[in-house]
Amino acid sequence: MSSEMIIRRYRPSDQDVVTDLWSRAARQAHPFLDGEGAGERARLLREVDLVRAENWVAERKGSVIGLLGLRADGPEGGDGPGAEVDGLFVAPEAQGGGAGRELLEHAAALHGALTLEVFEGNARGRRFCAYLGFTERGRRTDEETGHPLITLERAAPLKSVGWLHLREGRLLSVRTRGNDTFYLPGGKYEPGETAREALSRELGEELGLVVPAEELSEACVIHDVAHGKNGRRLHMTCFTGGPQDIAPVPGREIAEYAWFDRQEARERCAPAHAQVVDRLVAQGRMRG
Repeated sequence: MSSEMIIRRYRPSDQDVVTDLWSRAARQAHPFLDGEGAGERARLLREVDLVRAENWVAERKGSVIGLLGLRADGPEGGDGPGAEVDGLFVAPEAQGGGAGRELLEHAAALHGALTLEVFEGNARGRRFCAYLGFTERGRRTDEETGHPLITLERAAPLKSVGWLHLREGRLLSVRTRGNDTFYLPGGKYEPGETAREALSRELGEELGLVVPAEELSEACVIHDVAHGKNGRRLHMTCFTGGPQDIAPVPGREIAEYAWFDRQEARERCAPAHAQVVDRLVAQGRMRG
């Protein structure tokens, strides 16, 4: 996520600005709907959707630029039965800046699997959802407007953790046995673990390192396509911290480890590495 953007809960004081951005975004997305963005639909947004739904906003430089409404089927945490997206709207002037993507990935991190409906006539919205890995599950005719709606769904993302460890501007990566692709040291959670606890355990198992969970500091969250998982999305929380002078001892699942520069990382590592490297280059920790 951009350092300038935050995702937070909707507050009643946001009503006027989100109603305005919803109205403008809805008219842009649904020009085929008479009266879209106004009248009875605007009243329902203010009096029903913003009151009853689980609503989140994207904010950049103090201005609200996006609205997400959810109906959750289970508790927050990503392990429940998922959530239905009631609405996703980004102010027209802010579209293309990542707000819509970050709102959806935030919802997936909280609730896991997602479903939503998009009007067949909303070609841009359909392309956006396809880009983020949603697939068609069904169709129906909207009773209110008479226009066809497409139901889309996406499986819960794979949740993992990764360690950002650099030596002279080169990023530590590992390769598992039987695999020619390198990954960040880390892996998946075990039941009941926090992200820090999972990474501390994985570093011990993979590289024989003792890195207490309390020494790890969250650096970023990466959303990408999980390598080798048939398009399933990845939610990887990355950490820094722990000892700097290390002597890794590969565990039984690790074939080798290496420190890669920017070009080597892009050529030999999983897709999520590209985002990690871009962030490290922007921070001046790796050469561009």
